[in-house]
Amino acid sequence: MMRTLVFATHNLHKLREVRDMLPHDSIRLVGLTDLGQMEPLPETSATIEGNALQKARFVKEHYGYDCFADDTGLEVEALDGAPGVYSARYAGEACDSAANVRKLLEALRDTDHRKARFRTVIALITDGEERLFEGEVSGQITTETHGAGGFGYDPIFRPDGFDRTFAELSPDEKNAISHRGRAVRRLVQHLTNR
Repeated sequence: MMRTLVFATHNLHKLREVRDMLPHDSIRLVGLTDLGQMEPLPETSATIEGNALQKARFVKEHYGYDCFADDTGLEVEALDGAPGVYSARYAGEACDSAANVRKLLEALRDTDHRKARFRTVIALITDGEERLFEGEVSGQITTETHGAGGFGYDPIFRPDGFDRTFAELSPDEKNAISHRGRAVRRLVQHLTNR
């Protein structure tokens, strides 16, 4: 029997990526645009887990579908975990990724301690139960941008074991090791083993 599951995102790239990993014969994955939900979902929690749950609960309460949502943060050791939950708006609400990158590089200008990690948390609500799936990847913040691929902080994040930033890796290379890729694989494993 085919069941509908909502991914609480407007990002068509992320939606397609997850859709390709799910069994097409039993799960119909739709995004927020498919529901007619065009506004950004609330993200007012002080934690990555809280934001993911907040978005998933919003969809469940307003549309009634089983669903999941994700949230991601970059946590830098020398900055006590910042920007963390504020990663997307680190340089201000109206700023873009380039401004966030510039602010982070400036904050680390006088230190060699550049250890960081990306964390993604996916909150799933199915059959009245809430579950969390986490993925993380450790690495270093470079001193300048490298590469033209990816998005966000990818040009300054070099994952451990690599001599290139996320922005220099191919999409397949990045997805194989990334925080989001790891969290999504845990989600997919749960959904396909039901």
